[in-house]
Amino acid sequence: MAINDNILIKIRDMKDSLTPVERMVAEYILANMEEIPHLSIKNLAQLSKTSDASVLRFCKTLGYNGYRSFIVSISASLGSMDEEHKDQYTDIQPGDDLSVIISNIARNNSKSIEDTLSVIDRKEVARAVKALRASNRIVFFGIGASGLVCKDAEQKFSRINKMCHAYTDGHIQLTAATLLGKGDVAIFISNSGDTVEILETLEIAKKNGASIIAITKYNKSPLADKSDILLSISTPEVTIRSGAMGSRIAMLTVIDILFAGVASAEYQNVKKYLSKTHNILASKHRK
Repeated sequence: MAINDNILIKIRDMKDSLTPVERMVAEYILANMEEIPHLSIKNLAQLSKTSDASVLRFCKTLGYNGYRSFIVSISASLGSMDEEHKDQYTDIQPGDDLSVIISNIARNNSKSIEDTLSVIDRKEVARAVKALRASNRIVFFGIGASGLVCKDAEQKFSRINKMCHAYTDGHIQLTAATLLGKGDVAIFISNSGDTVEILETLEIAKKNGASIIAITKYNKSPLADKSDILLSISTPEVTIRSGAMGSRIAMLTVIDILFAGVASAEYQNVKKYLSKTHNILASKHRK
């Protein structure tokens, strides 16, 4: 589990991918966080209108061996959350004053990054950096807003002379995946984790022996299940498009982490590439 592990954030993000009965447990916990540490498994089962067995299954789905260790984690999460952190993401309402919009967007983006640090697994990040360092080439796959994150990743890794490319068109992704092989790393970026084009491309990349890294929302999804390395993000539950903004910011943060991890580990080799690319861009600006 992550160093800044917050099980309440994980429950919120995973809620929609749970079974109907497990979701009843999750919704009761999220609505009554403060009282949960004081409840026995039987109490929680009764209050959530489920059963002891259902609560135990829920705990195991979240990665706990039993109810007691789950409750300890809930208590720790409550203790680490100050009043500001307990606030929900703030949706943007039609007709909002511009100053309110500025404040809410900034807060939502900041919270998305904060919460992502609570769900991302540091060991998985280390495995991803190791795989990227050893790769023959790196390919990024994403559709829509996730495709923009892929383009950002391509620009970053190109600067340190990594052979890489971003593919954001569904048909071209299939072709690109067909040409992958052992030693290549394919990074799939999808908030939902169930984008059809992404999953079709993943199947081909996996079949051809590429290592699969997924950047996706913390939940049970086909993309999460089929990846070799899973990098989870946390995103806000809001309706107006600030939700897409939050997921994009979280994904960009993960890309920045991976890039910095690789560049730092190989700094003696890549500093000349960073210097060259900086100088050529600087010379263009002076003209």
